[in-house]
Amino acid sequence: MAVPPRKNPAARRRKSGGRFRFLLLLLLIAAGGIWLWYHEHHQPRKHSRSRHKIIATPETLSSAPPPVPAPLPAPPPLAPAPLPPSATNSPPPMAPPTGNLAIVTAPSAEFPRPARNPLEMQISLARRVISPGSIDGAMGHQSRAALAAFQRAQNLTENGLADTNTRALLTLDAPVFTTYTVTTNDLASLQPIGATWLEKSQQSALAYETELELIGEKAHANPLLIKKLNPDLGWPDPPPGTTVTIPEVTYPDPTDKAAFVVIHLGERYLEAFDAGTNLLAHFPCSIAAKVEKRPIGELHVIVIAPHPNYTVNPELFPESAELQVIGHKLILPPGPNNPVGVAWIGLDRPGYGMHGTPIPEQVGRTESHGCFRLANWDAEYLVKLAWIGMPVLVEP
Repeated sequence: MAVPPRKNPAARRRKSGGRFRFLLLLLLIAAGGIWLWYHEHHQPRKHSRSRHKIIATPETLSSAPPPVPAPLPAPPPLAPAPLPPSATNSPPPMAPPTGNLAIVTAPSAEFPRPARNPLEMQISLARRVISPGSIDGAMGHQSRAALAAFQRAQNLTENGLADTNTRALLTLDAPVFTTYTVTTNDLASLQPIGATWLEKSQQSALAYETELELIGEKAHANPLLIKKLNPDLGWPDPPPGTTVTIPEVTYPDPTDKAAFVVIHLGERYLEAFDAGTNLLAHFPCSIAAKVEKRPIGELHVIVIAPHPNYTVNPELFPESAELQVIGHKLILPPGPNNPVGVAWIGLDRPGYGMHGTPIPEQVGRTESHGCFRLANWDAEYLVKLAWIGMPVLVEP
């Protein structure tokens, strides 16, 4: 009888081991599935907002910036809205000058605040006795020179421009405008000015010719500005009782005399300083037309005469055919339309002095026979600062 071959014991072990590993794999898969099902149904879920929370780390800030909100509508052209005071330390943008000047009244609680346009800047400068010339709302040469003087006094960069730092300090402490009421006395004081030297010498006074001229000088303003602010008032001589809006400009009374005055011929302005070289006043001035009549160096005050008369000497006016025919001196009466205005401050050089003028709008723009010509309101203030013997330094 044949005996069946015996199976290899090693083969039997391999077969049984394979079945064992297969069963073990099935058990592991089943256990994994049960575990996943349990955690899906029995673990509490976090709030949905927490899944979208972004934690700012250097990586997320550099690689994934936060979403940008939709832009706001653009403001209308030429009318940028200034930031509120709490959001910025800079003054609001300066409005450009316009042909028609609008009068804006504001409650006193609004002040102090920076000047908003060229007219307000001129008024703010003038209140500091830093004259921009006749106030007209335009930033011309004299206004830029006044801005530069303000910048020097405040230790700012001197550029004559209305930059951010300058406007932050050039503030207004009170409303820009005030009112003036035409009176019967005003109108009664007006006089036409004679056309010749002889006619002028025969007048009782060289007073204002028109109410417009009178109000312009009271406001340190160009008559054209007064008319723009107050159209249709019957200029040049509105009736008594008429209320006129004017710039609010009044020079403060000086607390002391000036130590010295400096006249800059090239830039055509005059400045007064105290003993500590602090600026007391800055005024535009006219200088001699001929270079040889422009004195350079140190002069001194020898006479101070408010409301002077004026002696016309034919020898000093060779261009006047009338005076050459008359052949002798004439004395003209006092008044704002006197050739030297409302003040004369004589210097120790014969025929030279600092004085007012009948036409303030031309100061610094036209030239004189040799003296230093100022607006009447500036000449009046300089009288308050001057003293006999005061040095006057004339620089090129």
